[in-house]
Order: sequence, then C-alpha cells, then structure tokens
Amino acid sequence: MTDSLLYLDPGSGSYLVQVIVAAAMGVLFFFKNIKLYILSLFRRSPKKQEDKTSE
Repeated sequence: MTDSLLYLDPGSGSYLVQVIVAAAMGVLFFFKNIKLYILSLFRRSPKKQEDKTSE
C-alpha cells in the first residue's frame, strides 16, 4: 500500500473536526428539545388570575 493514501492535509483535518463538532452539537440540541417537550407535558401551566379590582 502506498503512503500517499494516508496523507491528510490540514484543510481536510479541520473540516473533519468541524463536521464532528457540528454533528455532536446537532444531536445534543435535538435531544434537549425532546426532553423539554416531554417535561412540558408533565408540568402545569400557571393559571391566569383575573383582575377583579378594575371593575
């Protein structure tokens, strides 16, 4: 096998790191949104109090 196939230039390396970081962040935000949606189903929304002093 030739050694030229194993060469990774700095541009390709930084692009690879950028893709890995972006994929990891995408997965984190995806699951964070799912977690917040599920938690919102179990939380009670605060009831609005009507202001009876203005009548």
